[in-house]
Amino acid sequence: MSNVDSFGAKGVLDVQGNEYEIFRLNAVEGSDSLPYSLKILLENLLRTEDGKNITADHVRALAQWDQNAQPSTEIQFTPARVLMQDFTGVPCVVDLATMREAVEDLGGDPTRVNPLAPAEMVIDHSVQIDVFGNKDAIERNMEIEYQRNGERYQFLRWGQTAFDDFKVVPPGTGIVHQVNIEYLARTVMTREVDGKLRAYPDSCVGTDSHTTMVNGLGVLGWGVGGIEAEAAMLGQPVSMLIPRVVGFKLAGSIPAGATATDVVLTITEQLRQHGVVGKFVEFYGEGVAQVPLANRATIGNMSPEFGSTAAMFPIDDVTLDYLRLTGRSEENVALVEAYTKEQGLWHDPSKELRFSEYLELDLSTVVPSIAGPKRPQDRIELTSAKEQFRKDIHNYAAGDADDRNVGRPSKSVDVKTADGREFSLDHGIVSIASITSCTNTSNPSVMLAAALLARNAVDKGLASKPWVKTSVAPGSKVVTDYYEKSGLSPYLEKLGFYIVGYGCTTCIGNSGPLEAEISEAIQANDLSVTSVLSGNRNFEGRINPDVKMNYLASPPLVIAYALAGTMDFDFEAEPLGQDDAGTDVFLKDIWPNPVEVQQVMDASIDKDMFAKGYEGVFDGDDRWKALDTPAGNTFEWAEDSTYVRKPPYFDGMKAQPEPVSDIDGARVLLKLGDSVTTDHISPAGSFKSDSPAGQYLLANGVDRKDFNSYGSRRGNHEVMIRGTFANIRIRNQLLDNIEGGFTRDFTQDGGPQNTVFDAATNYEAEGTPLVVLAGKEYGSGSSRDWAAKGTALLGVKAVLAESYERIHRSNLIGMGVLPLQFPEGESTSTLGLDGTESFSIAGVTELNEGTTPSTLKVTATAQDGSTQSFDAVLRIDTPGEADYYRNGGILQYVLRQISGS
Repeated sequence: MSNVDSFGAKGVLDVQGNEYEIFRLNAVEGSDSLPYSLKILLENLLRTEDGKNITADHVRALAQWDQNAQPSTEIQFTPARVLMQDFTGVPCVVDLATMREAVEDLGGDPTRVNPLAPAEMVIDHSVQIDVFGNKDAIERNMEIEYQRNGERYQFLRWGQTAFDDFKVVPPGTGIVHQVNIEYLARTVMTREVDGKLRAYPDSCVGTDSHTTMVNGLGVLGWGVGGIEAEAAMLGQPVSMLIPRVVGFKLAGSIPAGATATDVVLTITEQLRQHGVVGKFVEFYGEGVAQVPLANRATIGNMSPEFGSTAAMFPIDDVTLDYLRLTGRSEENVALVEAYTKEQGLWHDPSKELRFSEYLELDLSTVVPSIAGPKRPQDRIELTSAKEQFRKDIHNYAAGDADDRNVGRPSKSVDVKTADGREFSLDHGIVSIASITSCTNTSNPSVMLAAALLARNAVDKGLASKPWVKTSVAPGSKVVTDYYEKSGLSPYLEKLGFYIVGYGCTTCIGNSGPLEAEISEAIQANDLSVTSVLSGNRNFEGRINPDVKMNYLASPPLVIAYALAGTMDFDFEAEPLGQDDAGTDVFLKDIWPNPVEVQQVMDASIDKDMFAKGYEGVFDGDDRWKALDTPAGNTFEWAEDSTYVRKPPYFDGMKAQPEPVSDIDGARVLLKLGDSVTTDHISPAGSFKSDSPAGQYLLANGVDRKDFNSYGSRRGNHEVMIRGTFANIRIRNQLLDNIEGGFTRDFTQDGGPQNTVFDAATNYEAEGTPLVVLAGKEYGSGSSRDWAAKGTALLGVKAVLAESYERIHRSNLIGMGVLPLQFPEGESTSTLGLDGTESFSIAGVTELNEGTTPSTLKVTATAQDGSTQSFDAVLRIDTPGEADYYRNGGILQYVLRQISGS
């Protein structure tokens, strides 16, 4: 709460007779030419100025921002609200429940642990595609979801009643980011403060990296780890350096054959090549007004794939039209317009804003594209897709290019399914074609383009190939409504694209199992098969354990690939089939006309759909209401629960932190290469019986069929620690050509192979600290808090990498793990480190004196006793992060603050 107003910024705004307290940006010199994203941060500082943590100097530093300088000024950002999905949200609520008990143990009042900012969770990550290709799929998948996740859902219902300002959107409603833009986002917030109604820009942090989707609505927000989100809920500001802002000019319009998905894949490739990690991207120029809101949201959504912190669009008439369409009140729309115009936050393309760097894209140059086979930024023009696949397949399948005379590695494997279908499989077949993910299911233009392509295909007599697992998982029920109203649902269903649930599904690895006979054939013959999805992530091992190559594509192209049945396909030269007259049918013959797409959109989507779709959104269906919900201020943990367990973070915690100490005699748990993502580190997707997590569940009486996914068991640290660094595609360079969660265990003679978890357990028994060695872009990808939590619980005290992505670096500090960086130009290879050395890290104790050294001395001792030392850069970037590390982590820091210690 602000108690200082150094600039006299506080004033009153009258909107249609309603008075709102606001903090005027024009009170601060230099604010007028700031990018819109920084104006929102400036208002945040003005409103929260307290003379101590947030001072007039901070406000001035931001207003007089030097766009050409490297970020060096730390500010505190207090987000207006916190957004969660259930995979990352459950651990947040588990931690809050545990904190209540810890506060009680320290002699405090447990009810003081409460969200201080509105916190909303959408349960969207738990539905899995077990049933597909029929009308019963959605109901059956929901039933199975509740059977698997009943314990978690009971716990979340307890949280909904126990905590103030915490709301849960129950399962079967939609995907968090789509629900956010269509319903939860306020655009301009109002809150009563000291008896006055205050208006201020909506902003949020979310426990999912694609929180940036709301940037398309002019709301500043981004993904943080669950650890940071918990702190934000508890009133801790997010520490950040004033970022560089990249101005991205959009011009022209999308050509007929291309879609919003193609635009976003093009932007992703362009920004990755330019380098925007840690920066804001802001779209500007005359062309912005021509970009529909749904396309803005699609672009904003993929900000993590560019690497940027946020990807902002300014507020304009397009924003207001979308707010009206989605059923926001006229009072809210009027406030958004009046407030943003008053504050200089309304888009004025004639105004010259300051940017650090400038980029431009002429939308008319965009061509149909896909991305893959393992990274979102690896864009492939559709015309080159077959040729590129034939190059890439050599990385996934053995055999010469002229095997069986088809010009690439090839195997013909005959399969007969239980229902009598017979076909042959080969490398490159499309095993999964899924219209999924908030990125595209929030965008009616691409969703209806897919439906119209399906209609055209059916009319021509085409069918999906019998080995393709087909699905549609929209991000909100509104999609179903406009599919029904447009009369296009039957065509999608004729091709097998039935609605299977409302949630993230395939995009986060909840693709469900392939049919047993197909899965067995793939595994027995080591086939390298593919998936095609309209999602935002295609990292190795993410989509399905049987699928090695994953491609991102627009919804209509997902259907086109289901018709083709293989990635080894040239849509220009090869027909998808023949019509009744025996004439070849090509993709161009069924591709929908953009004019018709627009006409169907205009005729099928209206305001009432959104009002009806979100009526009683927090109430849930009969299944949700029937859950037996515990009561009380603290949670009664079930000793036999394998889903929700009390974590050990606060065990034995004292009112004052212990001094931090140097690290001595540490061994290497893993030695990793470049681009190791949080998907490689954090447990995700399904797991097998012989894995440490599987063994734990079997020992606790859980049947193999009830394992569920790692994501659904994020509330149980025992499962998650066993799955950390256990991704089936991770490569630990301590071992030769071994994939999966294995390492060398130097507690035993010769350092034999062991699982990462069992080796870590042995090191812990010996009292040996651990380190991880890594290459560039360590921790890129989703904001997975368990990537940091699991690392810490395995006993890793420091990570030594060539570079980090933002969220994971800060999450490591949040869990008390030191992020260190090799000196510029140095790496494990230049230093000759093979991972068999023991490591000592000196200089850590300087942090006890309230200072943060820029480097720490690392000494590596080889097995022959020889040593080498170097100065590693300490990546504790702000004083706030140093406080967290000194306290053993961010939650311990907050807990001590709450307890008044």
